[in-house]
Amino acid sequence: MTSEPVLVIGAGASGLAAAAELQRRGVQAEILERNDTIGSAWQTRYDRLRLNTCRWNSTLSRDPFPKGTPVFPVRDEFVRYLGSYAESHQLPVQYGVEVKRIDSCDGKWRLATSDGERTASQVIISTGYMHTPRQPDWPGLDRYVGRLLHSAEYRNAAPFRNADVLVVGAGCSAMDIATDLAHGGAGRVRVAVRTQPNLLRRAPLGLPADLLFTVLFRLPPQRADGLDRVLRRVTIGPLVAHGLTVPDEGPYTRARRTGSGPTIVDKAVLQAFKSGRVEVVAGVSSTDADGVRLIDGSTVRPDVIIAATGFTTGLTEVVGHLGVLDDRGFPLATGGPAALPGLRFSGYVANIRHQYKDALRVAEGVAHELIYQGV
Repeated sequence: MTSEPVLVIGAGASGLAAAAELQRRGVQAEILERNDTIGSAWQTRYDRLRLNTCRWNSTLSRDPFPKGTPVFPVRDEFVRYLGSYAESHQLPVQYGVEVKRIDSCDGKWRLATSDGERTASQVIISTGYMHTPRQPDWPGLDRYVGRLLHSAEYRNAAPFRNADVLVVGAGCSAMDIATDLAHGGAGRVRVAVRTQPNLLRRAPLGLPADLLFTVLFRLPPQRADGLDRVLRRVTIGPLVAHGLTVPDEGPYTRARRTGSGPTIVDKAVLQAFKSGRVEVVAGVSSTDADGVRLIDGSTVRPDVIIAATGFTTGLTEVVGHLGVLDDRGFPLATGGPAALPGLRFSGYVANIRHQYKDALRVAEGVAHELIYQGV
């Protein structure tokens, strides 16, 4: 083992994998986690959450899920998997340590944390791409008199029984939460959609969507988009009458342009829209004391707004001054190369298997510097 530990920030999937792969290469690692548990970002997500990647594509290294795990593990099954992974690899985690800023200092990195100052020659940041809820900034929000919460705060439908709820967004979480509300007794559920989503069944024709998407992504985007239109017609059917149209830009073209994947839906989600239990309205333009104004000029007056408006990396305050982030706050260099000497990022991708591959490349890079180059 190397004498000085590599500091890994974050005890999520990528951080755990990076530490395990470092230890496997004889490099001591220490994980700093701001919360009091492993995989905290997963533990606080909504109860209905099910992975959009199949269990074979959601593992770290060769550590499999336990026998009997469904094809698409639910939230708690993945949380248990991460805990078992950390235990089996005997990963050292310091809980309750939040890293607030990182600066260069005499050839090392100085970390200002909630538990004092730390220094290290090698630092891996793995705090996740869904770190900080992106709060909406609609005009007039300060005058809205109803309840507003981010999707990160939503757990289940129980607190919203008989309520009129507006879910804002058209991603996986928005669709899941709207369906959960409709089944859980909300009085009315509407989804505000600004950009029509590319929908994909979680297991179209019995094949896990994440595996299918990976295969088709290798094709020219126009060809892949054409195949997707056929697949959507067969497995989803027309939803125009229910407010959801097929976007002009297909999922593979959009993924290459924006880095975002399709909206994964299951049978329950589709039935909720087709039955009218979930209604589609236009995107939000502004809010005021009278309610929520939509981009088509209409006004709705929900009791509650749930903003499924995404997340940020939360990295700007920590390393933004180092010039290592793009204009969205994502690392310019991730998954292997050092952003700066001794500073790497890992796991800023959506697919869990890709997060592991990121961690593997990062660990290889660090080990090469520390062991083979004698740094």
